[in-house]
Parts: sequence; structure tokens; C-alpha cells
Amino acid sequence: RELRLIESGDERVITGAQLEEMNDADLDKMVEKIAIYARVNPEHKMRIVNSLKKNGHVVAMTGDGVNDAPALKRADIGIAMGIAGTDVAKEASAMVLADDNFASIVSAVEEGRIIFDNIMKAVRYLLSCNIGEVVTIFTALVTNLPLPLLPLQILWMNLVTDGMPALALGTDPADEGIMERKPKPKDSPVFSKGQIIRLAAVGIIVAAGTLGMFYWVLGVEGGAESEFAVRRAQTIAFTTIIFFQLFHAINNRSDRHSLFKIGFFKNRFLIGAVGLAAVLQMVVVYWAPAQAVFQTVEPAWWEMAAALVVASSILWITEWRKAVWNRLRVVD
Repeated sequence: RELRLIESGDERVITGAQLEEMNDADLDKMVEKIAIYARVNPEHKMRIVNSLKKNGHVVAMTGDGVNDAPALKRADIGIAMGIAGTDVAKEASAMVLADDNFASIVSAVEEGRIIFDNIMKAVRYLLSCNIGEVVTIFTALVTNLPLPLLPLQILWMNLVTDGMPALALGTDPADEGIMERKPKPKDSPVFSKGQIIRLAAVGIIVAAGTLGMFYWVLGVEGGAESEFAVRRAQTIAFTTIIFFQLFHAINNRSDRHSLFKIGFFKNRFLIGAVGLAAVLQMVVVYWAPAQAVFQTVEPAWWEMAAALVVASSILWITEWRKAVWNRLRVVD
């Protein structure tokens, strides 16, 4: 208790002799309450690992001796001591602790969670952006109106304005309270139902805003019969969907915490990637040689301002959703 290895009255300490008197069924029932095992032999270690796994735990086992090898092999993650550990223990383990410091295990778990989170941020970002592009094109085809995006423009989005922010999301710092979260169950899907719904919702919002700007500019400039009106509307739709994606990249750093809470400038790589993508888009829209390649025309300033305002809606909608979910304590 002085070492705080036991912090509640429900936790128990048992010896190997006491464990020997328990059958496997009794151990399965008691294993959740046992905090310390003393004077156990290799067979006992195997039984402890098996009982924990039966109760749905992901089991990490540390060891250094030859007699630890069977339990190290049986555990989900066997961790051998790199300095004091035997070669047999190291071979049986999935991981070798180079400095024999248990605090390094905690650091490794934290780093693993950061890596997993950042991969998911990039995947969520790319999927939601691609859903928006697909819905935009599909809706235009169904309504039998001019395409709001041209093939080369879609390629530009996927290579430049999607790719750079997605890579930058991989460098995001740790989310707040990352080590306070419960571990994910082994059988949990990569995306929960709630996450799938949010991906689809983001895609629909992006498509709706892009198509809304396209049809609005098309009507203002003279309708589908005018080639100039079509190209100008396509330019605005092209710019709007890219701005949507850039705003979404910034807000996608956390699925729960507000952007204003986690810090707008904490990921400087992301800010740089978003800024560079925005500058490159302006080059495509306003530079004559690029206009010829991407079939864009110079828009009016108020059309660009409207595109920026509409695209920023994804940021405020997502922030509102986070605020509501945090107030209701929704867990996903």
C-alpha cells in the first residue's frame, strides 16, 4: 500500500501456493481483482495470462529468464528485458526493452496511440474529401447538368490539396488526455458506426456547398448555354471544394476536442501545408499559363469571397457538433 501497488480494498494479493489451490474457473472469476502475485512458477504465469485473455484483456507480459519464455510467447505482447534478459526470453518476445526501464513501456504505449490517432486522422480526412468529390460528380451526372469539376482538376485535388495536408496530419502532436482513454477492444472495427456517419455527413456538406456555388455562379453568369459561364462556375466550384478540404484538414486534428482548445498553430507542418495548397490554388485560378492547363477563368472578388465563406461552414458545423457531443458526453 505504501508503494501504491494496491489502491483499493477490492484488490487482492495471492501467492503461488494459494494459486495452486485454485482451479482455472475460480481463477477466471478472481483474476480481475488480483493486483499482485507472489512466488509464482512458470506454470502459474501461463495460467494468469490465459485467464486474463479469457476475460477479454490484451495481455503484456514482462520477463527476463528462461522460465518466462512460455508465458512471454503466450501473451499478446511479450516484453523481454534487453540488458538482464536471456536470449531465450528475447527470442520468445514480441518486444525487447532495451533499457530495462518499465517507464519505457508507458512511453511506447503513448507513442503507439499517437501514431494510430494520426493515421486515423489522415484516413478520415482523405475518405471524407473523396466522398465529397464523388457525391458532387454523381449529383451533377444525375441532374444532367455540366460537370462542376474537370478530370484534371480532380487529379490536382488528389495530388496537391489532399496529399499535403494528409501527410502533415501524420505529424500532429498527442491529443489531450491520450493516456486516460480506455484501450480499444481487440474486435472493434477500424471505423465505428458514428465515425462512418460523420464521414458521410462531411462528404454531403462538401458536395452541397460545392454544387450550390456552381449552380449559383452558373445562373448569375448566363446559364449552361454560355461556355464562359460554365468555365467560371467550374472555377468557383473547383476553388470551393478545395477550400472545404483545407478547412476540414485543420479541423480534423481532433474528432472530439475543439480546434480552439487544442491550439490552432500547434501543428506548424499542417498550417504550412494548408497555406501552400491555398497559394497553389490561387496560382491555378489567376495565373494565365495555369488557367490554360486547368481550364479556369479569373473570377470576381465577390465570387471568391462567397466560396471562402461557404467552405468555412465545415469548420463551424464540426465545431458545433463537438460542443454538443462534449456537453452530452457522447462516447464513440
